[in-house]
Parts: sequence; structure tokens; C-alpha cells
Amino acid sequence: MGWETLKRWGADVARVEPLTGGVANDVWSVRVGGRLAVGRLGGRSDADLAWETELLRYLDREGLTVPVPIPTTDGRLFADGLVVMTYVEGGPPETEDDWRRAAGELRKLHRLTRGWPQRPGWRSSADFLHAETGTKVDLGAMPPEGVARCRAAWARLAGRETCVVHGDSNNLGNVRVTADRVALIDWDEAHVDVPELDLVLPGNAAGLEEGAYDVAAQASAAWEAAVCWDDAYAVKRLAEVRPV
Repeated sequence: MGWETLKRWGADVARVEPLTGGVANDVWSVRVGGRLAVGRLGGRSDADLAWETELLRYLDREGLTVPVPIPTTDGRLFADGLVVMTYVEGGPPETEDDWRRAAGELRKLHRLTRGWPQRPGWRSSADFLHAETGTKVDLGAMPPEGVARCRAAWARLAGRETCVVHGDSNNLGNVRVTADRVALIDWDEAHVDVPELDLVLPGNAAGLEEGAYDVAAQASAAWEAAVCWDDAYAVKRLAEVRPV
């Protein structure tokens, strides 16, 4: 239905201005009941959005700073592909300490979501050791030699305990820092996988040992290549994955 669905959040709701939200969604700042919020309109299924919104509500209850879904006037957390969430203040990480604090929040996320069910329609990196497709990934579209390299990188993490990963945690725009807290926003890529995929941060802020960092960095580069294939960024990331 498009942005006309916004009226489900009340008579005084209005769009303000477009925000950067990637190619998959139309993201705007909105006002709901006099409060600044964020509206995200996309093509995700109801099952997918239910998974994401329930996750965010759980993380908020557990003390993480995340965008919290604002219900419609009849209590729904989303409607016709539209989600409205609280606006999160803060700026991007600027120092090594900022990134270390972000790593701490990511580890809290991982601890809180061990055993969490997979996002509907998604697969983990371990799944793609055998599967060909899932959500944004289509290994059949990649060069066979590149697929072999990606699978070799993911195999090094196979068998690890899984949890929810943010999925785009090293993106400056997805971490909001203030003096007293670190927030994680834009959960569009979140799914269940090995936590190492979230911990390849600038300056090795998560403090991984050299060997562990190399394993995580290779798996992360392979994941981003597969998810984004075949734009220029994906080609660049695949080039970072070593030959088998």
C-alpha cells in the first residue's frame, strides 16, 4: 500500500525527510504523537518483520539501546511492510574506545540470543556449505571458484555456537555513540549465524587473537561478497578471500 499505511499510527503522524537506508528500503524520519521517529518501508514478509520486531523489543527489555518498534493504533508492530521505530540519537564511532564499546554491545547481543531461531527465509554461513540460495544469497550467480573460496572460509567457523548477529556492525552509520551509551541501529541484515561475523571491527576493537581475527575476517569478507553479489563492493570483498 505504500506510505499511506502511515495513517495506521495515528491522525497526527507525518513524514519529515528521507534518510539513508540502503537500496532495499525507503526510510524516512517521521513524527508520531509529536515524537521524532523513523519509518522504514520495504518488501519484507510479515514473518520476517515479526522476527525482527520481536527481537528488538526483547533486546530493549534486556538493556541494549536499539530502535524500538512503535505500535500502530490497534497494537500491531508493523503493517503492509512498514515499521515505525524510535529515533536513536548519537554520532558514529570516532575513536578506538568508541569501537571497543561497540564490541562490548555486540557481545551482549550474542550472549542474549544464543539458540535464537533463524530469521524466516535466511540461512547461516554454515548452511551455505551445502545450500545454494537463501534470502539475498544466490551462490549459483557467483563464479564457481569464488564460491569454493567462500565455502572454505565459512568452513573454518562451522560447528561454532550460533546466535543473532547484527550483520552490518562495521558500518559507521549503524553504530550510534553518545557519552553514556552505544546503540546499534539498522537491523535489516540481522540473522542467526556465528558471532565472529560481527566482530571484524576497525582496529580489531573486539580484541580477537591474530589467528581468530584472520578466520573471522575471511568469513566476513566471504559473507559480504555473497550477500551483495555482483556489485563493485562484492567483487572487492571476494578479492579479499584467499584462494583455496
